[in-house]
Amino acid sequence: MSVTPEERRDRLRLARTDGVGPVAFGELMRRFGSASRAVQRLPELARRAGRVDPLSTPSVAQAEDEIAAGERLGARLLTLGEPGYPPLLAAADPPPPLLWVRGAAEVLSRPAVAVVGARVASAVAQRFARELSAALGGAGLLVVSGLARGVDAAAHEGALPTGTAAVLGGGVDDVYPPENAALYARIVERGAVVSESAIGRRAQARDFPRRNRIISGLSRAVVVVEAELRSGSLITARLANEQGREVFAVPGSPLDPRAKGTNDLIRQGAHLCESADDVLRVLETLPGLAERRLPLFDRAEAGDPDEGADDAVRERVAALLSPSPTPRDELVRASGGSPAQVAAALVELSLAGRAELLPGGLVSAT
Repeated sequence: MSVTPEERRDRLRLARTDGVGPVAFGELMRRFGSASRAVQRLPELARRAGRVDPLSTPSVAQAEDEIAAGERLGARLLTLGEPGYPPLLAAADPPPPLLWVRGAAEVLSRPAVAVVGARVASAVAQRFARELSAALGGAGLLVVSGLARGVDAAAHEGALPTGTAAVLGGGVDDVYPPENAALYARIVERGAVVSESAIGRRAQARDFPRRNRIISGLSRAVVVVEAELRSGSLITARLANEQGREVFAVPGSPLDPRAKGTNDLIRQGAHLCESADDVLRVLETLPGLAERRLPLFDRAEAGDPDEGADDAVRERVAALLSPSPTPRDELVRASGGSPAQVAAALVELSLAGRAELLPGGLVSAT
């Protein structure tokens, strides 16, 4: 389905609205059928759930400025539900509402494997990541990583001849670390740089878990080459498990702290990786990827989009929430509302800052 420039702009406005995370974005699009209609209704929905302060939604001019900034970079904006959005990432729970892509966006539709690891990596680990990525690329796989120092940079370098994708925490113009500027430029020429952050945004600590979710979401498998026990690469591995991806770990010396994380992954059941053949053998045994029909969002789902605007149900749902994540099904049973009513109430509570919609159908109080 083609998306009009106005709808794409309003999808950006909706995704950038305070209180609208990926889960709420999908709920609102399904409920109203378009971002344009959803954005118009946001202030009313937030007031229903008790929000007093004005909702922070980018103006039309602000959204158009971001789009113009991206176009000046030669970047492409992909929104969930339109052609070109990576199909495997669309199957993640939840998928990012939008992506900025600089370079060849079409490479993101190729089967991919993520190769990640320590920033302060040993020379042996960097060599292994480089050679592994070259072999995976030679087998027709896209290598995905995060452009960080150490293992990430080595993985990109190894896969440059066949194509690689770098996922950033900041905007697609935020080259970090600065010493990877030349590598960044080569990736733009031979692959793709991807981010869901706004053009011009500089990465902050809270952006990296979102980046890691995209790295694993784009990939059939994640290979961790070297990682300490508290490494961010282990977060990527955990996210990969949650998304149903295969996790591989490269074993290392028990005397090296940088091997403790990977050795622990193997202890927990990750596949052992000593070469690209280990990865390819497992991928060959997996069933083919079932094509997931992208959400079209071209019309509201059957029923009245105002269903759920029931104060009593909303407040019963709010009273059932706690800081501990609660499955939606439990909220439906305990509140007495229909699934549609509870879904609508949760979005309104999220817009009011009273609930957080989490992956896996979980909800917590804020």
